[in-house]
Amino acid sequence: MTFKPANKIQDLQYFGEFGGVNPSISDSSTYTFLSAKKMFDTFEGNAEGCYLYSRHSSPSALYLGEALAAMEDTETATVTATGMGAIVPAIMQLCSAGDHIVASRTIYGGTYAFLKNMAPKYNITTTFVDITKPEAVEAAIGPNTKVVYCESVSNPLLEIADIAELGTITRKHNLKLLVDNTFSPMSVSPAKLGADVVLHSLTKFINGSSDTMGGVICGSQEFIDELRNVNDGACMLMGASMDSLRAASILKNLRTLHIRMKQHSANAMYLAEKFEADGLKTVYPGLKSHPGHELITRLMNPQYGYGGMLTIDVGSLEKANELMELMQERNLGYLAVSLGFYKTLFSAPGSSTSSEIPEEEQMEMGLSDGLIRFSIGLDNDIERTYRSMRRCMKEVGVYPINEVTNSSIV
Repeated sequence: MTFKPANKIQDLQYFGEFGGVNPSISDSSTYTFLSAKKMFDTFEGNAEGCYLYSRHSSPSALYLGEALAAMEDTETATVTATGMGAIVPAIMQLCSAGDHIVASRTIYGGTYAFLKNMAPKYNITTTFVDITKPEAVEAAIGPNTKVVYCESVSNPLLEIADIAELGTITRKHNLKLLVDNTFSPMSVSPAKLGADVVLHSLTKFINGSSDTMGGVICGSQEFIDELRNVNDGACMLMGASMDSLRAASILKNLRTLHIRMKQHSANAMYLAEKFEADGLKTVYPGLKSHPGHELITRLMNPQYGYGGMLTIDVGSLEKANELMELMQERNLGYLAVSLGFYKTLFSAPGSSTSSEIPEEEQMEMGLSDGLIRFSIGLDNDIERTYRSMRRCMKEVGVYPINEVTNSSIV
């Protein structure tokens, strides 16, 4: 039976303190106790339903965490102030000095920078591999390896991780599989495929309005309790906690995620097919030309589509910048980092969101200067958007266009 994450969210029922259809917002940083013993028990983690201090948890944060855990089909979840505020504590909770991580070579630049530049300060090392080759992942595992880390759909090259196969490998070697699912919420359900921990930057598609930051760690009750432990919990001690007002806002937006993801996906598929037919070097998981198309088709929840992210390569950074500036001038989207907004966002990741990766490593993984990453918006008339984008491409001289195929839309 196909997993339906939207149903899992819909089946949750929250009422506000006075019967409101939205849960009440707990606008407090600290909480009172009727007895000193109850406070002690809460510090020890033995008083379910009691709240201590909002860095630890709050009712509003727990509502959102419960909904996200339902979406990802994990036992529970804890929300954080940013996506990196979820990624770093999750890794630090699982790894100690002397431990080793195997990670995808194509991951978000901030995650790469943490693993490459900061984690070694704590004597935690990382081997970066081609995540599309499970044999390379297994070959990189050593006696001190604790974690395999990847993204369901990688940022920015849109490579597909075989989460089911990676899960088999990590279970064989008694490791933890951490999967960042930011690019593919609802479309891919990593925990159902074998991931131990599922991470998101809530800033992106899940919130959807580019007005707040947030992150989440979805996993087992035991792991989330460890993260919140007052003595050695990475979330508790590193302090990347989510404000209650932000948690309530994201929870409201989460209710429409399934509708938005379908539209993001449908629009991205339309543009990807048109761009590819025009002769542009287009990468999108929904295209049969994508090396991971069959894999993601097998792994995904099909009703939500292949996601809202696509790339085209226009040959040079100069051309990429010229095209993006013109598209922004024509109100086709914004030249901006991030993703998941209602309008299309575009950037050249080699000089922005992946700039932490050295140029030689970018070249090795296939991240060229001319690559433009698109987060496709919720445009109602996507054909009109395509026509306008195509005019911009023609004006800046991006790639020879197949005039025979598209002679009616010059």
